[in-house]
Amino acid sequence: MKKKLNPLLLIVSLVVILSAGYLLYDNFFRVKFEEIPYRVFYKNVQDGYKYQNVTITENNIKFTDPINNITFITQNPHSPFLEEELLKKGISVTIEKNFTDILSIVFDILFYGIFFTAIIFVFKKFISPNTFKVQHNTGVKFDDVVGMETLKQDMTQIIHIMKNPVEYAKRGIRMPKGILLEGAPGNGKTLFAKALAGEAKVNFIPAKATDFESMFMAIGPMKVKLLFKKARRKAPCIVFIDEFDGIGTRRNYSGSAIETENTRIVTALLNELDGFEPASGILVLAATNSIEALDEALIRPGRFDSKFSVPYPDDNDRVKLCTMYCKNKSPDSQCTPEVLSNLFKGFSCARIETVLNKAALISVQKGKKDFSLLDVNEAIKSV
Repeated sequence: MKKKLNPLLLIVSLVVILSAGYLLYDNFFRVKFEEIPYRVFYKNVQDGYKYQNVTITENNIKFTDPINNITFITQNPHSPFLEEELLKKGISVTIEKNFTDILSIVFDILFYGIFFTAIIFVFKKFISPNTFKVQHNTGVKFDDVVGMETLKQDMTQIIHIMKNPVEYAKRGIRMPKGILLEGAPGNGKTLFAKALAGEAKVNFIPAKATDFESMFMAIGPMKVKLLFKKARRKAPCIVFIDEFDGIGTRRNYSGSAIETENTRIVTALLNELDGFEPASGILVLAATNSIEALDEALIRPGRFDSKFSVPYPDDNDRVKLCTMYCKNKSPDSQCTPEVLSNLFKGFSCARIETVLNKAALISVQKGKKDFSLLDVNEAIKSV
């Protein structure tokens, strides 16, 4: 069996080895200094004796006699004029940093390192090149959008101009820089924008008002520049800005930080829209709930050339929507698309889908296979 080491013996042996090592270093390796009084050192300096290798430490002054080549040590009086006086006598001086000074430098380096790392992190987080992702294929076509037939027809010509900007430019026709879609929330403005990009087979860059908001000033305008810089690289493309009234509101020169930042964002948008070339192949599609809230300079002709209203679905559109949203659901015989359409007058597309989904959920909670008109009415009250 292996014998266990005695902990006490191990500690004693370690102490003896360390002590012996210290004595060996102290007697044979450590540099010995001959100590002299400070008054002798100072008098010799005043008399013009030029010592060499003068090193001022926290507590001592080390110097070498050039004649005998002996290193002396004396007490440091911490005189604020000593270094200057030695230099005036032509004696070179070295100030040796003490532990406190070294620690201070280390902490300064750490502080600035952390500070600049935080700055880099913030900029990467708030203005990262990946802030606005490019969709090369939205997977949505006009057939996936119910209604908006007039809007689809108007956009067909714009699609052709976008895909052939040079051809139209030769005829003196430029592609619209921007198009505004106005309408109540939930009526398919975002879906239509994706469908437009899908029909045109061009890149799609979605953004929303909150993407430009930041706790730091000037980040918003920088993000605007980043968005359009990416759009120019990915042209032809559609830039879709949702909740446009969140960043394009009328400029207010009240002087508050929020209004100042909003003014800068609007100004950045104006500059970017004015910087488009006629054949750039970039179309800005902006969705808003209220055109009246937008800055007049931003939506004037030449920037946003066309304004389209996205209304609530009419009778025929509601029938189509009910047919589409009832797929994979189980309505009973009374819940025909026509009957449901009459119940949903004045409803947005999103609300119709939500009500039908809620009705199906209610029927499951009641242990039924099919949802009824009673379930639909109950869903309408809760949505």
